[in-house]
Amino acid sequence: MKLRITYNAPVILTFTIAAVAVFLLNSAVESSKAWFMAYPTFSVGAKAYVGLFSHILGHASWQHLMGNFMLILLIGPVLEERHGSMSLLIMIAITALVTGLATAFFSHNALLGASGQVFMMILLASTANIRAGEIPLTFIAIAIVYLGGEVVSEVKGGDNVSHFGHLVGGSVGAIFGFLGAARAKKPKAVGPVTPLAALATPKPAKPGAQTKKSG
Repeated sequence: MKLRITYNAPVILTFTIAAVAVFLLNSAVESSKAWFMAYPTFSVGAKAYVGLFSHILGHASWQHLMGNFMLILLIGPVLEERHGSMSLLIMIAITALVTGLATAFFSHNALLGASGQVFMMILLASTANIRAGEIPLTFIAIAIVYLGGEVVSEVKGGDNVSHFGHLVGGSVGAIFGFLGAARAKKPKAVGPVTPLAALATPKPAKPGAQTKKSG
């Protein structure tokens, strides 16, 4: 049996490669770091607007990067297969934008790293088994353990970690999960279950037209 390596999760793998490349760039060129963080103000000009999205590629250290992407590489491919590559890419971008805007308007510190995406994926994955009128106990447990812990850490402060960004990312992931569950409950849904894809409306058959079926 022949085995071959496949680029099985293009969005997650490309995201990881880009983050490693940016880390190497920032390590070599100190001034480039300013383009890969979200600012608590828009007064720094173009960097602030680029940073709304690019901050997810910047990391303070190799340990910071590895801590985030070990989880992203673990959870991300499953989510990409379930929701589709384009949908997951849009969710990552929306989470980055929401986290960046929240930092600009409600935080006093700059933010960098993909921790918001990690928490988004954790909460999104935990909503996989949501059914009509039911909320999985696992979702409640994860929300309490992860988000509850972040609330406590944010109140305590002093550890140089953006727990605020984690809370925003996790909240966005929960919203995506519930939106995806709502779409999955609609009849005749075709293709991957994704909270962002529009439902295709089938065109009525023309009079006299024959329908082929495989058998």
